[in-house]
Parts: sequence; C-alpha cells; structure tokens
Amino acid sequence: METVAVIFGSRSAEHDVSIVTALASIIKPLELTKKYRVEAVYIAKNGAWYWDDRLKDISLYSSGKIQDFLHKAQPASVQFDSGMTLVKASGLAGRKTVRKVDVAFPATHGTYGEDGALMGLLDMANVPYAGCDLQSSVVGMDKILAKLVVKSAGLKTVPDITFSHEQYERDGKKLIDEIEKKLGYPAFVKPPHLGSSIGVTKVSTRNELRNAIEVSLHYDANVLVEMAVPNLREATLPIMGFGEEVVPALLEEPLFRAEDFFDFDTKYLRGGKKGKGGGKGTKGAQGYSRIPADFLPPLYREAEAVAIAGFKAAGCSGIARVDILINEKTKDVYFNEINPLPGGLYAHNWNKAGISNVELVEKLIGYAKQRHAARNSLTTSFSTNYLQQF
Repeated sequence: METVAVIFGSRSAEHDVSIVTALASIIKPLELTKKYRVEAVYIAKNGAWYWDDRLKDISLYSSGKIQDFLHKAQPASVQFDSGMTLVKASGLAGRKTVRKVDVAFPATHGTYGEDGALMGLLDMANVPYAGCDLQSSVVGMDKILAKLVVKSAGLKTVPDITFSHEQYERDGKKLIDEIEKKLGYPAFVKPPHLGSSIGVTKVSTRNELRNAIEVSLHYDANVLVEMAVPNLREATLPIMGFGEEVVPALLEEPLFRAEDFFDFDTKYLRGGKKGKGGGKGTKGAQGYSRIPADFLPPLYREAEAVAIAGFKAAGCSGIARVDILINEKTKDVYFNEINPLPGGLYAHNWNKAGISNVELVEKLIGYAKQRHAARNSLTTSFSTNYLQQF
C-alpha cells in the first residue's frame, strides 16, 4: 500500500482554508479509495511540522483545541534523503516511528506552499507530488508575472499599473495620479502573491485608493492595481492534466450584484449570500454560482479557450483554476489570474462535470507520478574535469 503525505497549514494568510481543503477534499476521499496509507502532515503557523492521525479531525481546529494539542505534541522530523521520510518520537524508551512517503499531496494555500516554496523542496528531494510544479506555481501565484506570461501568449488582460513598496514610498502621489488618469474608478487593488481574495479592495475614491494600497503593502512587497471591467460577468474554470492531456471541468459563473465582488468574507464566511443576485445557483466553495455558466455557446467556448490557453501558457500541470473577466456588452474576454491550488480542489465543480471527489484525487496522484517519471528521464548531472585543476 502506497503512503501519501497530505501537507497542509503552513505560515500563510490562507492557513485555515488549507486545513479544510486537506481534511475534507483530499484526506477523506483518498482514504475512501482503500488504496493508500494517508498521513496528515500539518505545518503550524510558526513553521513547525507535525504528523499525527488526530490531525485529520476538523473538530480539533474548529474547537480551538489545536493549540493545546501542539503544546503537548512532539514536532515531527522530515528527512529529505532522495525521498521523503516522516520521523517522530513514539514516547517509548526513545523509540521512533518512521514512515517513507511515496507521494506528497500539497494542500498548502498561499505563501510557503502554493507559491512554489514547497514544490521546490519536494523537487530537490525527488518526491512525486500532486498539483502544479515549481515553475507554474511561481507564475500562478504572482498575478503580475502571470499577466506578463499570458500576454506574451496573445491573451487579453485588463489594463493595470504595478509598483513596489519602495516605488510607492518614493513616488506615491505620482503613482496615484497615474492610476486615476490611466485606470480611473472603480479599480481593484491587489497583493499579487495572495489568494482567497485576501487584501483585495475595490476602490472608488482617491482616499479609498490610498487606504487600499496600504492594506495591500501589509501583505505584499508589490501592488497590482487593475481597471474594473464594465458590464462585468466573471467565470472560472478548473482544469487538470499533464502533457498533452488537458481536462477542463465546467465553466462556472459566480452570482453577485454588480457593486459587489467575492472577497474572503463572501467566499468562505457568508457562503456567498450577499452576492447571490437572484436566479438559481449552486452553493459551492466560492458561494453561490451557476454551473455551467449561462453563456451563449460562442461566448462559453471563447471563455473556456482563454482559460485553457492561460493554463498552458503558465505551464500548469496537475490541477489549477483559471479566472476570466468578461465585458458582456463588448464580449471582450480577459484572462484574470491562475490559482495553482484551487480551494477544496473545486470538487463541487468536478462533481457537476461527472468526476467524483475520489476520482479527482486519484487522477491527481496519477498525474503526479507521470510528471515525476518524465522529470527523472532527464539528465540533471554533467561530468567534467573542472575540479582536477584545484
């Protein structure tokens, strides 16, 4: 029986979302397959790693007892020795429990995980892992870089202005003047390296813009300011695959009023209720949405094609979600961003597309093994006489 280590938590603003994704959408369906020994590997907010079956229980976190548990538990050691091995003290005469990992399944949203940090560590240790690889994770988790990459592939993106903390400190007034002149109001201010809409603010005045930039710089060293698309309709598409195999789910349309947007509160705490906007929808991970999106066939096909093109341009594999913005009046379709680790793996959408939670995680394990085999087929060392001269 293969051992799959599901890694979640981490030093990220999306720490809590990661816990739910891991427990509900990955560990549970993996255990239902009866094919894998599933190990819960939790990274606390201080960066310590823990390995224990009790970490699979959501009530440990929802009750607040997790802090007491961590205070009493012994952190695990992780050996990255041409593979991944979990080690922890058993409490019996210095004995240790050791488990060799066959496949890692990252569920670490945001920084120190989804941004490629964990993927780089796993690559160095030669461990197969589910989801996007290092390069596509870096691209996907940097909204500024992602837009540059897809623009080079010929996709439309919304006009934007980007700048660093240092630039804003030096030329703040000039940048705000430029934003007002080139983008106007309303506009969106975003920390480019965060997901779950954390730190994202819709602004309509100069004062709101200033405050939103300060909020964004609290989370990130850079800021992305984008023009608000008029006559807006949004869509999102989960996609999975490896190599030539690209499998889209169903185009999904969040339902909300024109003056609202899906911030963290709406997505995860209110179930999207403030944005349900009437009409029938599915209460999925991102609140009320329509699956499939109610677009005319030509617009549906174009939005799907843009999402798939964005997935390919970023070099994604495993699974990702691509967000699309549409001007309903002009029918312009814009690439918005890539999420290299969709919350809950967007299982509600895959279910509508005919793929169960169990099938989803099994497919992702399969893609992980394919990518690992392809990577290991490459030559990564080179023999030289260079050292003989010393």
